[in-house]
Amino acid sequence: MLQFSFWDILSNLLIATQWTIVLSLIAFFCGGIVGLVLLFMRTSRIAPLEWFTKIYIEFFQGTPLLMQLFLFFFGIALFGVEVSPWMAATLALTFWTSAFLTEIWRGCVEAIPKGQWEASSSLALSYIEQMRYVILPQASRIAVAPTVGFSVQVIKGTALASIIGFVELTKAGTMLNNATFRPFLVYSLVALIYFCLCFPLSWWAKKIEGRLNVAR
Repeated sequence: MLQFSFWDILSNLLIATQWTIVLSLIAFFCGGIVGLVLLFMRTSRIAPLEWFTKIYIEFFQGTPLLMQLFLFFFGIALFGVEVSPWMAATLALTFWTSAFLTEIWRGCVEAIPKGQWEASSSLALSYIEQMRYVILPQASRIAVAPTVGFSVQVIKGTALASIIGFVELTKAGTMLNNATFRPFLVYSLVALIYFCLCFPLSWWAKKIEGRLNVAR
């Protein structure tokens, strides 16, 4: 059994935490871009686009993220394309994130009074212009709190990437436990680091939501 001090274990976990943060940021940013495109499609009132987004959302919301990771990691390889754990985790988390963000933002858009749509239509604005200049600026205020809150789920979702060999916080914890046979210490530190990552975001989301309720 290798001898690891407390600081050896902690330093290795902190190094792995960097990859958890990087993967979370990439998935959230890319998922946000895809989600915004899907939002326009979902609310476009064009039947084929609406059906496509409905099926997309149902698939990524209705199936386990773990299965999606396996599909991207092993499924794409069936076509002769080598996929690294990093790429598979990025793709799976991006599409998974985009499906949830689309629904969150759709609810915020639909919360805008119909009078705003009618007023913007009377100005002869196109659908894109209505969304850009009238609807989204108002919906974004409502969307901030749930969007920030969902970022916590993205961070926790990265833990599943360890299944396909991506070395993030959870995977590093498992590897250190196998090397040190000190599960209580290792996983206590893993849990503490996740708490330090997620609690500030949860607190911020509740604070934003409270401010918006007071403003209303």
